[in-house]
Amino acid sequence: MSRIAVVGAGSWGTTLANLLACKGEEVRLWAYEAEVVEAINGRHENSLFLPGVALVPALTASGDIRETVSDAELILSAAPSHAVRAVAQGMAGAVIPGTLVVSATKGIENDTLALMSQIFAEVLPDARFAVLSGPSFAIEVCQGQPTAVVAASRDQASASEVQRIFATRTFRVYSHSDVVGVELAGALKNVIAIAAGILEGLGLGHNPRAAVITRGLAEITRLGLSMGADPLTFAGLAGMGDLVLTTTGSLSRNRALGVALAQGETLEQHRMTHRSVAEGANTSRAGAALGARMRVELPIIEKVCQVLFNGKSAREAVGELMGRELKSEQWR
Repeated sequence: MSRIAVVGAGSWGTTLANLLACKGEEVRLWAYEAEVVEAINGRHENSLFLPGVALVPALTASGDIRETVSDAELILSAAPSHAVRAVAQGMAGAVIPGTLVVSATKGIENDTLALMSQIFAEVLPDARFAVLSGPSFAIEVCQGQPTAVVAASRDQASASEVQRIFATRTFRVYSHSDVVGVELAGALKNVIAIAAGILEGLGLGHNPRAAVITRGLAEITRLGLSMGADPLTFAGLAGMGDLVLTTTGSLSRNRALGVALAQGETLEQHRMTHRSVAEGANTSRAGAALGARMRVELPIIEKVCQVLFNGKSAREAVGELMGRELKSEQWR
């Protein structure tokens, strides 16, 4: 049995905490919201972020982050990307040196354009690090549907440790060494999912969706290569696998945001009626800025950012993408 702390009690953090508790691990879950702590401890349900799912009674929740992580052998961070730095700073000083920190967050920090691995390296330099990512809707994992994900770390032993701890008969974990590629793929696929939702909201068909998925993957791969990632990563679970799921799945929050934008809703209006975070919105801005920094063309990501934050109409953005200068798909 391992002592595990899960930081962030949204749908994904709660799902993974419950998965580990069902395996017999000693799991404590930190939640920002007091009502979530009360519901998990009192009714064994996260009615705010994962309603209708019965949680194993052994899973306990706390509102004290330092107490939650103080003697943990493994810490799983599942906070939204905009909150990860503050959450990591809240843990600092309470984390045992050498503790394995696993990030399940798919995003990029807006102000610094840092990946989650870079934030943890800065705030918790004595911790080991891995990232867990791949095509995985929380509710389907709760239902025991077969799911395959990737655990990536620059240290093979750490990746293997995450693989062993998280794997179940229905949750298969592959090890990987490309942390940057896995993180970028997980973050930017959310932006492409918004683009796919925009196409759907405009009433467009399968041809444009196939195009946006394929060209979106090309953008993610180009940026990844400029940052030292392995191109093969983007053909795997964290890349193409997660991209296909998020752009086509009816449970995708980011795809749903794109549909709403195309139908005339603003980002602010959408956020007022949806508690869970659609990470792709902020990531579109960070991704576009990162592309500019690395001098990499990211036309789909840039257009999504303009629709979200600059008032560009969805239909106009599609027209501008189709009217771009003709190019070769591949060249050497």
